[in-house]
Amino acid sequence: MNVKVQIVFYSMFGHIYQMTKAIAEGASSVEGVEVEILRVTELVPENILEKSGALAAQKTFENIPFAKPEHLTKADAIIFGTPTRFGNMCAQMRNFLDQTGSLWVANALVGKVGSVFTSTGTQHGGQETTITSFHTTLFHLGMIVVGVPYSETKLTNMNEITGGSPYGASTLAGADGKRTPSENELAIARYQGKHVAEIAKALKIGREKIKA
Repeated sequence: MNVKVQIVFYSMFGHIYQMTKAIAEGASSVEGVEVEILRVTELVPENILEKSGALAAQKTFENIPFAKPEHLTKADAIIFGTPTRFGNMCAQMRNFLDQTGSLWVANALVGKVGSVFTSTGTQHGGQETTITSFHTTLFHLGMIVVGVPYSETKLTNMNEITGGSPYGASTLAGADGKRTPSENELAIARYQGKHVAEIAKALKIGREKIKA
């Protein structure tokens, strides 16, 4: 049985992309799971990206194809990655989700597994609100929302400042964006990818048995 997990992300300076790779690694570790990585369209003018240094960072993943709403219908699970913007998802991701109205009308995403991970500039910069507010959209689309359970013991790591919550994996970029995801954060991301993939696989097997 082939289970398809999509990771749909937006990354400005590369932090979410690094987390995306860890999420993909975790999902790929589950037998029978195929992972597809897609990115959402940039909305910031290129000259602004260049001045901020984001354009150079985005060159590292420029070959990853752009997601279209119809791509989502082909997945059994979709894991979304977005940086936070004032405690919410970024405009690029919101713009993409706002194009899924036809999928909502058709109930095309009902019963699919959905999950979210994020990045913030500071420790209390909206990691939890970004993910939980994102969940609202997934609920409206009829998705089964999955987070990161405390069976991932790295969530309780008190030896360092780290991202990661029961809502989803996260990383701290630092106010200047120079901090990269820590091993603890990447491990939580890998766990999330594996956990989502396992649930998607179990659901697909169960549904096939019901049909039989």
